[in-house]
Amino acid sequence: MAAGVFTVGSRVRAQVGPMVKTVILSAAAATLVAGALALPVDAQQRRSEQGEARKEMEAGHILKAREIEARILPMMRDAEYLGFAYDSTAMAYRLKFIRKGHVLFVDVDARTGKIVQKSW
Repeated sequence: MAAGVFTVGSRVRAQVGPMVKTVILSAAAATLVAGALALPVDAQQRRSEQGEARKEMEAGHILKAREIEARILPMMRDAEYLGFAYDSTAMAYRLKFIRKGHVLFVDVDARTGKIVQKSW
């Protein structure tokens, strides 16, 4: 196949000039770079939240995630447990479940273990 010519599927053929190639490659590169930069920020935020939760647990200010799970999971026997996230600003755990194809959230006060909100 000649340079600058590409085939999409089995029937479509197009002539692509050097300017179009440059634009397409630049856009692809920018997308990859943006994705690569976004991952560390998200991962760093999660580590920060986990670290904050650990500090609060060690200080005795909040309940351990396992204690929260022990209280909430028996109430949600008809749903599959997906895991939890800790919000240090709200000092709350968000437990995630799935039931009949719907995602359910149970927000729990990390200090008391009481349900703050159910989303379903």
